[in-house]
Amino acid sequence: MHIHILGICGTFMGGIAALAKAAGHQVTGCDTNVYPPMSTQLEAQGIKLIEGFDPAQISLHPDIYVIGNVVSRGNPLMEEILNRGLPYISGPQWLAENVLQGKWVLAVAGTHGKTTTSSMLAWILEYAGLAPGFLIGGVPQNFEVSARLPQAPVQDAKSISPFFVIEADEYDTAFFDKRSKFVHYHPRTAVLNNLEYDHADIFDDLAAIEKQFHHLVRTVPENGLVVSNSKEASLQRVIDKGCWTPVEKFGSDTDWQAANPQADGSFDVLIAGKLQGHVAWDLLGEHNRMNALASLAAARHVGVSVEVAIAALAQFKNVKRRMEIRGVVNGVTVYDDFAHHPTAITTTVAGLRSKVAHARILAVLEPRSNTMKLGVMKNSLPASLVEADLVFCYGANLGWDATEALMPIQHKAAVYDDLNSMVTAIADAAKSGDSVLAMSNGGFGGVHQKIIDALTLKFSTELSLG
Repeated sequence: MHIHILGICGTFMGGIAALAKAAGHQVTGCDTNVYPPMSTQLEAQGIKLIEGFDPAQISLHPDIYVIGNVVSRGNPLMEEILNRGLPYISGPQWLAENVLQGKWVLAVAGTHGKTTTSSMLAWILEYAGLAPGFLIGGVPQNFEVSARLPQAPVQDAKSISPFFVIEADEYDTAFFDKRSKFVHYHPRTAVLNNLEYDHADIFDDLAAIEKQFHHLVRTVPENGLVVSNSKEASLQRVIDKGCWTPVEKFGSDTDWQAANPQADGSFDVLIAGKLQGHVAWDLLGEHNRMNALASLAAARHVGVSVEVAIAALAQFKNVKRRMEIRGVVNGVTVYDDFAHHPTAITTTVAGLRSKVAHARILAVLEPRSNTMKLGVMKNSLPASLVEADLVFCYGANLGWDATEALMPIQHKAAVYDDLNSMVTAIADAAKSGDSVLAMSNGGFGGVHQKIIDALTLKFSTELSLG
């Protein structure tokens, strides 16, 4: 079958393209953002990419068009597809019908930590020899790809793994299907990592998101498992609306618990107060401990022992753009992180603080998500950055005044509308021993390399001047 994907360069749709190609389909696609690294990844797989949404693309005569949620009414190619009555389907529905059908789906949902937890879970299953398929909204460094079809398990090389791990996003499916993506996946194992208000562009309030999460819970079979964060009242409300599936909680004394956390990131795993083992890794922060507990519980549901799963976590390499070190210049470490919601910013900065102790943290923030651009969370930003020593905010293209929002921390915060000016200010302020933490859910204008280059120039100049 020939499928043509509209909006192919998003992480999710790019993952679908890779899966479809691996399954033997002819795959082409188009987008307005056809540039590396997604463009080079797709082209390396033999997937033809077209810049833009020219209606002339119907001359490709695909069997079906797969529509990403970036596409809206008024898109010229989509309008031509509708006018001609050509067959089309959403990305999540195509995935459900062509890849997930008949699989034991492990879906990881939540406002935060979906990518990391999905990556942990996929790696645990891989380490245990179960060879799962997966589609993740990031690149797990244990795999170096964001999506793959199920492989042959170690235990039975003649079969194909029944397991598929998917990052289950609550964002809407497509312009013609306003249900959350995850409703299509029909998981047997569902992880509810956490639940806060987000996606203000499509949800009116937290209750609206809770309703979608309950739609997900309603699809989990009686012989499945719901793994839920015990510390989230919102998730308890979701479960209280009706749940026909066993529930295991993490973060509580009665179920899965992380205890005795150490400065190096390691911690003990307890179930109902009984020691199960010790996770020795270098990931930091309570959020990562909670992610690990969720992964351990979900993996046990498919038959992976806690002992084996803990051993797998010791070799987990995290996900690109999650506290990823992009470079070190004269003792200044530059980190890249995907944090873009105040809660994620809080936990990311706190995690780094636990690592660097008394050293300075220079937080560099781009409020880029739709929710942040709308200013819904602006009043929560100062508190989320309290553990940073200096704050540099890129305030271009916002519909609200970032300087005003950051007034409670004005003594250490500065807002810039020009990226290069901000980079210069960061380099001027940085000194050996500092950590520069750049946070955005986008490319941030290549700010990480710009900072590294500016630091290199600064310190080389200082050295030459003696």
